[in-house]
Amino acid sequence: MIPVTSFAGKTVAVFGLGGSGLASCHALRAGGAEVIAADDNAENVTKAAQAGFITADLRNASWDNFAALVLAPGVPLTHPVPHWSVLKAREAGVEVIGDIELFCRERRRHAPNAPFVAITGTNGKSTTTALIAHLTRVAGYDTQMGGNIGTAILSLEPPRTGRVHVIEMSSYQIDLTPSLDPSVGILLNVSEDHIDRHGTIEHYAEVKERLVANVQAGGTSIVGVDDGWCRDIADRLDRAGKNVVRISVKNPLASGIHVEHGSIVRTAGGARSEIAKLGGIGSLRGLHNAQNAACAAAAALAMGIGQDVLQNGLRSFPGLAHRMEQVGRRGNVLFVNDSKGTNADATAHALSSFADIFWIAGGKPKAGGIASLAGFFPRIRKAYLIGEAAQEFSGTLGSVAHEISQTLDVAVAHAARDAEASGLADAVVLLSPACASFDQYRNFEIRGTRFRELVQALPGVKPVV
Repeated sequence: MIPVTSFAGKTVAVFGLGGSGLASCHALRAGGAEVIAADDNAENVTKAAQAGFITADLRNASWDNFAALVLAPGVPLTHPVPHWSVLKAREAGVEVIGDIELFCRERRRHAPNAPFVAITGTNGKSTTTALIAHLTRVAGYDTQMGGNIGTAILSLEPPRTGRVHVIEMSSYQIDLTPSLDPSVGILLNVSEDHIDRHGTIEHYAEVKERLVANVQAGGTSIVGVDDGWCRDIADRLDRAGKNVVRISVKNPLASGIHVEHGSIVRTAGGARSEIAKLGGIGSLRGLHNAQNAACAAAAALAMGIGQDVLQNGLRSFPGLAHRMEQVGRRGNVLFVNDSKGTNADATAHALSSFADIFWIAGGKPKAGGIASLAGFFPRIRKAYLIGEAAQEFSGTLGSVAHEISQTLDVAVAHAARDAEASGLADAVVLLSPACASFDQYRNFEIRGTRFRELVQALPGVKPVV
């Protein structure tokens, strides 16, 4: 735990008592603050009370007593309308912040030079975060990984010399971290997402930009420049005098890091050097993972990690569950769990990574469906459609071979049968649904876990080594 000493002797309201909210309560109390805990969910309030915290309905509280409102990132700050607790705080002149802001204040107080790597982007955040954490561990750092991935940041060990915090940040978390100042900031990409929470794509991009714009003095801002939003952001950072490393997987760069022919290449001042090779690393297959790896490599180099360690770390990276996870192989058939592919853009990355695909798709559909994936349809040998989206996707696929399987159990069994019978040298059964899971599963993790269980139960399936 990281005790939050910056509010010692003061009273702090915490709203939203899920994982990060309850961790904030514990960290504030450990640092000497009085905590008033609240939530719209009565069950969460009960859990906080059982943990020994004072709970209250903040609608009836005296806000004059509060030094801050610590807001859980899932609670609306600005759109579609601010949560009532935010409006109460603003009326009283009380600052509204999040748990990562508390971490930043503690780091500045106690270990301002401790490495702090922050990662954001519309897609690829989790893989890049996990990869950087893996690389720093291989390099011998005491590595603390969390934030939007896994562990709430205040449940990690405190910043200190020789310890690096590798933190994934959503746009919601950035919005609640006004003094965010990582030593290395990474912005992977920006595409339309979470507009319901930010109002416009312009505001969403502006929030993302803060993470790389506010890198501390002497730090490094790493920006993927394969979309227009990020190209403009990198240019603004340059003009502001920031140390910017541009990343591309689509085009060579005069200065920066790019990927070509399976290698990560650095260019500067007319000189060109190979940093690492990506060929044959199954956990980093595909153009999207090449971008993740290039950004992670840039972060490693910014931290002084040598190229030999970097290459070894890339090769030993196991990948993340539910993100292009190689769950097994049977003969000529590879089974890949990409349950995290909850929209068409994410699924495009998966489809682009293989040539002969037996594709399991469907679930709770999102706006736009799969029409944008038509360019990948020639790679699909057959599709197996599940959930609410099955009829809609069937119409979009048209003449592409497909069946309406309805359930994941049926889809896995039929896809495995057909892939094995195809005789293709590199057949792939790919779960990348291009849909949310909520029609049949509580979240994408449960859906992906079920896929893994079904595959591993097939006769003759062996782990991928």
